[in-house]
Amino acid sequence: MSVPVLNSEGLPTGQAAFAGRVAEQEIKPHLIHETVVAELGARRAGTHSTKTRAEVRGGGRKPWRQKGTGRARQGSIRAPHWTGGGVVFGPTPRSHGGKVNRKVRVQAFRSALRAHAERGSVALMEPTGWDAPNTKRAAEYLYQAPDGLADRALLVIVDDPEGVEGMSFRNLNGVYVLAAIDVEVVDLMAARSLLVQRSVWEHWVGSELEVESADATAKAAPTRTAPPKPKPIAKKKDTEAKPKRAKKAAEPAPAEDAVDAASEELEAPVAEVEETVAEETAAVEATEETAVETADEGEEKS
Repeated sequence: MSVPVLNSEGLPTGQAAFAGRVAEQEIKPHLIHETVVAELGARRAGTHSTKTRAEVRGGGRKPWRQKGTGRARQGSIRAPHWTGGGVVFGPTPRSHGGKVNRKVRVQAFRSALRAHAERGSVALMEPTGWDAPNTKRAAEYLYQAPDGLADRALLVIVDDPEGVEGMSFRNLNGVYVLAAIDVEVVDLMAARSLLVQRSVWEHWVGSELEVESADATAKAAPTRTAPPKPKPIAKKKDTEAKPKRAKKAAEPAPAEDAVDAASEELEAPVAEVEETVAEETAAVEATEETAVETADEGEEKS
């Protein structure tokens, strides 16, 4: 098992033998879990606070006498069941961190480093020699780095976070820079890949690295293609003008013969209606006369 070593351009120029105290450490997940829980608890502020009935202002006398009022006996208006009273078993300022033995913490730290090394998600950074912070150069550095550093979040561990390397990497999205003295187990486990300065790694391992040189091949520059141009909006085809509807020609006035024929056609039904009405009227009158005669004959007989 080995760890890639990157030059100032991010190219892997060699492989460092994985040896020393980190290589000798066995991965122990239970120690990592115990340490991470303690470190997360220690990061809590623990400043939550409430007041008990002894700390709340007021309530120095008995609200009413013990007997004779018909109400329940009360000793103070700052009792927990009163509005504005004290809080029972409320939170008080304290530390949430747990105690973890020093040897357990050291084993958990080395176990996390070894887990990254076995997974291939750690690389070592040689001194870059950059004159000034340059975020663009840092982005190109990570592009040339091995594929194991492509996963984010990436944790860059340096001696001085305010140095050239730290200030160059910290502006990249998904990249976090920490000083070696501030790194904890929870930081190693939260990061999906690590980029460690060579001097920091040698301090953790406890010995100088033995690097086997290798040929560095640069990756081809990413090709940037222009975004596709939007398609032009198709113009509506000029529709042929619809022919206007021809107005109906005015009908010629009917001739006199036509008028006479029409009037004769109208007079015939009118004559028939008049005859029918006359016949019905005569029938009604006859019926009335018969009824009158019948009534006169009945009177005479009586």
